[in-house]
Amino acid sequence: MKKQRWLCQSCRRTFGPQTNLTRGHDSLSRSLKSQIMSLVRLGMPATQIALVVHCAPITVIRTIHERVDLPRRVARLPQNLCFDEFRSVNHAMSFICCDAVTHQLVTKLASRVSRDIIDYFENRYSLSERQSVQTVVVDMNAQYSRFIHRLFPKAEIIIDRFHITQLAGRALDAARIQTLKGLSDHRSRIYRIMKSQWRLFHKDFTNINADKPVYLRGVNEYMTQQNAIDLVIDQFPAFDVVYQTYQRLMRAIRTKNVHEMSQLLDEYHPQHNQMDVVIQTLKYYRHYVLNSLIYPYSNGPIEGLNRKIKDLKRHCYGFRNMTNFFKRIDCFL
Repeated sequence: MKKQRWLCQSCRRTFGPQTNLTRGHDSLSRSLKSQIMSLVRLGMPATQIALVVHCAPITVIRTIHERVDLPRRVARLPQNLCFDEFRSVNHAMSFICCDAVTHQLVTKLASRVSRDIIDYFENRYSLSERQSVQTVVVDMNAQYSRFIHRLFPKAEIIIDRFHITQLAGRALDAARIQTLKGLSDHRSRIYRIMKSQWRLFHKDFTNINADKPVYLRGVNEYMTQQNAIDLVIDQFPAFDVVYQTYQRLMRAIRTKNVHEMSQLLDEYHPQHNQMDVVIQTLKYYRHYVLNSLIYPYSNGPIEGLNRKIKDLKRHCYGFRNMTNFFKRIDCFL
């Protein structure tokens, strides 16, 4: 051990107030540990960092545990929060929360169980601090909406607009695929339009070209985009109902028109198709859906953090220890 340590030329000791090379009973210099931490913040795996700085991978992990402490809480609870979950260790789903304005990470929990989330906020933040929260953005997970008002009595719940769009888009695709399965002639023009040009039905109606003919791959014909859509919806009225409902829903979200969204939910009648489930779900979360059109916040910031966490896991080939994983997240984000 004496050969591995740095010796001070003045006091011949490896630690003490006379030298800043190492700390007491350490075998690595402070500059080397600082170099390790700078590479950790880049998201590099421990084995690769060890090759760069010429040490053992376990030394890199020990340095991370020595210099990074998991925060118990943030100094001030933000007024606008985002809730979501991510896949952490051993296929477990963990809870994550961030500031909807500054995109700063607030907390991450090993479990997304309601009991654990409630215990965390109630034990670390006073009621007056939790009453300062104004909005909480969530997806359509019914679990969060059940206890948010208990934790944050004055907060408004907002359903993320992307999840509304995703739900409606999946219903449109399901109706299109069901219509395709009813066609026996797979070489017909209608089949080829619905099969290869499915993106046209998701396109905003204001961006659909109705004047200039274009070459449609898969159809192998020149025609306008509006003409291709009209050929389908004229032959299948049931699919036309789903398509028009999807366009009205997207127009209300794009323009943030609360009145149009309310009118769509009130006037819709069940048609025994895939869009019935979408409208029924939006009616169940009616107040939260309308809040998504009133407030400018979304789950975009927390989805960006989740993407960075996925990149970290991919670069490091996964993690087995939850504490090590959470400390790496704090260094990387």
